[in-house]
Amino acid sequence: MKDSIRAFVLEGTPDAVSGGVREFPSEKLPEADLTIRVGYSSVNYKDAMVSAGIGKMVRQLPHIPGIDLAGEVEEDRKGRFKKGEKVLVTGYDLGIGQFGGYSEYARVPGEWVVPLPKGLTEWEAMALGTAGFTAMLAVMALERNGLKPGKGPVVVTGSTGGVGSAAIDILAGAGYRVTASSGKADMRDFLTKLGASKIVSRESVVDSSPKVMLKETWAGAIDNAGGDMLSYLLRSTMTGGSVALCGLVHGVQLSASVYPFILRGVNLLGIDSVNCPMPLRLEAWGRLAEANKPRHLRDIGRTIGLDDLPRCFKELLAGGARGRYVVQLAG
Repeated sequence: MKDSIRAFVLEGTPDAVSGGVREFPSEKLPEADLTIRVGYSSVNYKDAMVSAGIGKMVRQLPHIPGIDLAGEVEEDRKGRFKKGEKVLVTGYDLGIGQFGGYSEYARVPGEWVVPLPKGLTEWEAMALGTAGFTAMLAVMALERNGLKPGKGPVVVTGSTGGVGSAAIDILAGAGYRVTASSGKADMRDFLTKLGASKIVSRESVVDSSPKVMLKETWAGAIDNAGGDMLSYLLRSTMTGGSVALCGLVHGVQLSASVYPFILRGVNLLGIDSVNCPMPLRLEAWGRLAEANKPRHLRDIGRTIGLDDLPRCFKELLAGGARGRYVVQLAG
């Protein structure tokens, strides 16, 4: 490894964070058993929050963010992976408590590492990243709770974001009838191409009335919004249906009654992609590489460099992003 590596580095204090591309001393990478030469990373909403200092998630600076990475093993001190083996890492403490993927090299515990499945390139793995992985976990959770094609429409909120776009592609490819909810009228062609059979406005999936139950509309839902949207979804899900909750962009509070749960048997399924156990993690990535590989990754993902990160962070925090940004580090 070189004495210095190119990385996007956060500096300053937790109250006043600033970031930029720097030459970073490789000796300051954390102590861990696996060294990875990073080929690609990606941009998630969480990365944008970290880099803006929102929530003070990172307490120690300087810091290298990036909660996803894919690349080749440079060294494994415990001998579980061979030099040159392709791997990926998402979640755990990557990019938060430990230096992340916005760097030419990264060091991580071997327990975090997933062998790159056959059927996925490094670029494709990062076009999916935490967002696509979360979408796959949500689909798997819905299916474990009885969702099948033909039971009725499945609605996806926040549909133009990373999780939403991947979820639509996965669901449509598996034969589900997908309704996309979006506040971006100019994204209809994009959502239709991914496989959405119907597109509804963001306002149509909010009902502030005091009704404890609404018309049975959805066989299932993948919700990236929370707040009032989640309340609406719970009240309008069909008997025995489920809502998989992945995000909070519409709010962290939930106002709901017990009626959907005790009168219709509706399930609220929380999706945790950060601390997902390894067997489930391997199953999800295996499905993303084969049976449920999204068909439109080149439409969902766009390649950028480290220097583009500040612009992309601003776009995500302003709610203007579409799909996924894939950060190229190698080559």
